[in-house]
Amino acid sequence: MVDSTNPETIALHAGWRADPTTGSVAVPIHQTTSFQFQDTGHAARLFGLAELGNIYTRIMNPTVDVLEKRVTALEGGVAGLALGSGQAATTFAVLNLCEAGDNIVSSTDLYGGTWNLFANTLKSFGIEVRFVDPVDPQNFVNATDDRTRCWYAETLPNPKLRVFPIAEVAALGRRIGVPLIMDNTAAPVLCKPLALGAAVVMHSTTKWIGGHGTSIGGMVVDGGNFDWEANAARFPTLNKPDSSYHGAVWTQAVKPLGPIAYIIRMRVILLRDLGAPMAPMNAFLTLQGLETLPLRMERHCANAIKVASFLASHPAVASVTHPSLMTGENKRRADAALKGGYGSLLGFELKAGAEAGRKFIESLKMFYHVANIGDARSLAIHPATTTHSQLNAEEQAASGVSPGYVRLSIGIEHIDDILADLSQALDAAA
Repeated sequence: MVDSTNPETIALHAGWRADPTTGSVAVPIHQTTSFQFQDTGHAARLFGLAELGNIYTRIMNPTVDVLEKRVTALEGGVAGLALGSGQAATTFAVLNLCEAGDNIVSSTDLYGGTWNLFANTLKSFGIEVRFVDPVDPQNFVNATDDRTRCWYAETLPNPKLRVFPIAEVAALGRRIGVPLIMDNTAAPVLCKPLALGAAVVMHSTTKWIGGHGTSIGGMVVDGGNFDWEANAARFPTLNKPDSSYHGAVWTQAVKPLGPIAYIIRMRVILLRDLGAPMAPMNAFLTLQGLETLPLRMERHCANAIKVASFLASHPAVASVTHPSLMTGENKRRADAALKGGYGSLLGFELKAGAEAGRKFIESLKMFYHVANIGDARSLAIHPATTTHSQLNAEEQAASGVSPGYVRLSIGIEHIDDILADLSQALDAAA
């Protein structure tokens, strides 16, 4: 196996060299539900977690396993779990620590689907989500009590695009024994939250990691850097006997396998019972995207900076939101967390308001009008009436969405063609 810390090499080689039977260099698609056991002892060891291996594709699959290992290596974690969507990844990351009566503290700067999950669906499970403004990291501490199981935030939150103060918040959390979970979807390669102190990282692999708009998926990566036993009372799901698995205490049961109690419980309990696996075909397609991720991120970021500059100087544009144009503390945080670029998301407001924004989107010829981000193609959408439409006006404002806000996800096309399409659409909207 190739040993490297460079993302360009990791994206191509981590977790796989060749098939030992056929010599296949490309990862095979193991399109199967089940796996033959060597004998009854082998089966018993797998079910008893005495060794890890394949039992049933809902729990583990060799194709999916390579993707898990590769993204884990990219993030610098110890183990990963691939899931059927980014939403499943967010849900599992929280449910793995929370029971009815518990709470988490979350940044207000969130993707609309995450906000809705936290504000409404988790509430129906008896889990409270306390939203705080990340402008002041101390807000997380102030909202925390003995039933707080974790803190949650996005590295490069959509749509505000104010980079989260990962190191500052993570350090505060570790002082009181609360782990930080980071959604790193919009900043793969650019940011390493685990190195900055986060305990868990998740991705919607549907976005930049897959990169081609073909496959829905999610990933949770366990950093292996948080002591779940030090404050055992705060984490009962990991430190009390689990009646659904013969009374296993997860922090003890998997010690011989490494510091992977968090991710193992997620796999053998939540994935087993709730059933949100990533399909082997989607894992294969996501691996194809992952192989070129570092190269694509370079072009994404370079194009986005040029688009931000173009829009900022355009007479029809009232404001532009992109980390490259920010100043003060927001720029300092961006420079501290992001290495190699400021991401490919940006937003802007037209001086003529929401109606002009509608005309602008409908006048685009090359940009796709779709509810996605992180595609190799350039994309545009009006969040207030789409991705954040289930939020009320107050919630939209808190998450950074205004009626006239237009979001762009800048692709890897030639910059001249991107700017030409934006220019003609702006003229049409005038």
